[in-house]
Amino acid sequence: EALQQAKAFAQGLPASPGAASGHVYFTAEAAEKASRTGEKVLLLRQETSPEDIEGMVVSEAIITARGGMTSHAAVVARGLGVCCVVGCEALSVDVFLKQARCGELLIEEGDVLSVDGSTGKLYQGQLPMTSVQERVLLDQLLTWAQAQADLKVYANAETKNDIEAALAFGAAGIGLARTEHMFFGEARLWKMREVILAETKAERLAALAEIKAYQKADFQEMLQAAQGKKCTIRLLDPPLHEFLPHEHERLEMARRSQKSLAVIERRIDELQEVNPMMGHRGSRLGLSYPEIYEMQTAAICEAAVELRQQGVEVEAAILLPLISLPAELQVLKATLTQVIAQAEATLQQPLHIEIGMMIETPRACLIAGECAEDAAFFSFGTNDLTQMTFGFSRDDAGSFIQAYLQSGILQEDPYQHLDQVGVGALMRQAIAGVRDRQPEHSIGVCGEVGSDPYSIAFLREIGIDYVSCSPYRIPAAWLAIAQSAPIIEEASVGSR
Repeated sequence: EALQQAKAFAQGLPASPGAASGHVYFTAEAAEKASRTGEKVLLLRQETSPEDIEGMVVSEAIITARGGMTSHAAVVARGLGVCCVVGCEALSVDVFLKQARCGELLIEEGDVLSVDGSTGKLYQGQLPMTSVQERVLLDQLLTWAQAQADLKVYANAETKNDIEAALAFGAAGIGLARTEHMFFGEARLWKMREVILAETKAERLAALAEIKAYQKADFQEMLQAAQGKKCTIRLLDPPLHEFLPHEHERLEMARRSQKSLAVIERRIDELQEVNPMMGHRGSRLGLSYPEIYEMQTAAICEAAVELRQQGVEVEAAILLPLISLPAELQVLKATLTQVIAQAEATLQQPLHIEIGMMIETPRACLIAGECAEDAAFFSFGTNDLTQMTFGFSRDDAGSFIQAYLQSGILQEDPYQHLDQVGVGALMRQAIAGVRDRQPEHSIGVCGEVGSDPYSIAFLREIGIDYVSCSPYRIPAAWLAIAQSAPIIEEASVGSR
């Protein structure tokens, strides 16, 4: 009732559901500091980046002026289960002055706002909220849905808490664990920067040796939390610019790496890209610097070996990102297979770690059949595939998609509801190519459209085996699958 009476002062895209109230802060550092005093905080940014993670974790909600439904803020917030509104174009954020403007409204640090992540609306002051804890009813509903469903639902998750939440919602396993999210902590971020800024392989290997210890511990925690269910780990897939130090961090980077400031600035200039989302990322990174993917694979294997020696059941799989050429897959698979074989020799038994391929570019859709002999399974990355098919930047599209929707040029936001005519046609062709060569290969979708009812009906039609979405969207995915599935048993359905 209070929400109905309140008047929103701005509206963005509803990137992660829920509701929250708290004091506004404009930097991750300020949000984290305030949260340590027990204050409920909201992080308000122009847009977020990996170094904001410490502030994002402690926030009740995250708000950004820029970005779309698949922006950094949106993806991370959904994984954390944190309320989030992105692409609120009416906001003008000034981090230096610690304030934001929305028309005549001035928002200063410490002001209290309320956020509705289900509608994307922002309100002044604190609105009353009710915590919903009807898990008994939800669990019963999920039991019915899973009995009716003919597709599986996996989770996009990489932390112990996210995996446990996903399994509690009935996830069949982990369909996408994003290893780049494991480097968002401050200590890890600096070490990852050393890898990226290294000038020689020897320097890179020295930094990777330290990172390997982090990765191995991460993978052990993940695989143990997965409770024997399949855990699909995607190797590193960030645009490198996301990890580069900002101007105010360059002196500290020089100190940590024991390099001169001039060397650091020269390396940063060398690594700058005009279009990083289509640049040196994904498997291109693994081919340029194979030692990175070798380290990650060795860490996965060692984690699996040690857990199995402790009697813990493990099912790990490796996912190669951004493949567009069969030769990319073949070269990387050969390299990683050697690493896995070495670990199996240590254990003296097979690890059964499959290597799969993501389908994220139009070309990958066209040559998927040629890759079916080398890839053990396939996973569509619909966020990137949508971006590359439309040519709409997933981080910037929020600035014009609303105008397209309002004018009728677009009927649906393609990042929320799968574009069946264009993207869907490419997916259909890819699936046909794989099924023609390897009919039993598993093919899934790991974009957020995997929990969208409109998209799920189409995904079933084209032959998808499973969907993978963020933990808190899993109930919606199970329900959507059950509602669109053919009736299995009339008697049992009627009794419900």
